[in-house]
Amino acid sequence: MSIKAVIFDLDGTITQPYFDFDAIREEMGLARDSGPVFESMGKMSVQERRRAEEILHRHEREAVTQSRLNAGARETLSALRRAGIHIGILTRNKASNALAIARKHNLKFDAIVDREDGPVKPDPFGVLRLCRQFGVEPQETLLVGDYLFDLLCAKAAGAVAVLLANHHQADEFAEHADFCVENISQILQIVEDNE
Repeated sequence: MSIKAVIFDLDGTITQPYFDFDAIREEMGLARDSGPVFESMGKMSVQERRRAEEILHRHEREAVTQSRLNAGARETLSALRRAGIHIGILTRNKASNALAIARKHNLKFDAIVDREDGPVKPDPFGVLRLCRQFGVEPQETLLVGDYLFDLLCAKAAGAVAVLLANHHQADEFAEHADFCVENISQILQIVEDNE
């Protein structure tokens, strides 16, 4: 079955890794090993959550300002566009930040699903929503990401899970991936092989 859409994670996939989640947790008053930030924020009081959101938003704005593209990202997006393949972004960040990164680096995404649209990764919601929007089946879709939640999300939706294995934790996540690539441009070969 041919690939008709590619959905990318944003932070660490399109852009180089920037966030220090341990530092963010500490600033929020959470233990370094307290797990994913959003899930931890969900257990906070209204006042604690408001403060935590301010901290997170500050870090996210800084990440946009400091953002640098991962090697091959621009060329890969251009090649997918030329091939007529839909390009989606699925992020636990905010769409406004994804759009700011697109503007800063002169990129174009066909659609973005963020944390405000519905359940976040690893829930399959975002993949299924983007597939509906693009008029494609999940099995015709690659989800490319650098973290476990990206892969679990892809699997739950029935999409093809691609791990960008360019960091020290990649080996921990590889068993959940259909494909592992070290450079984002390598997904073009996966697309070609599935024509």
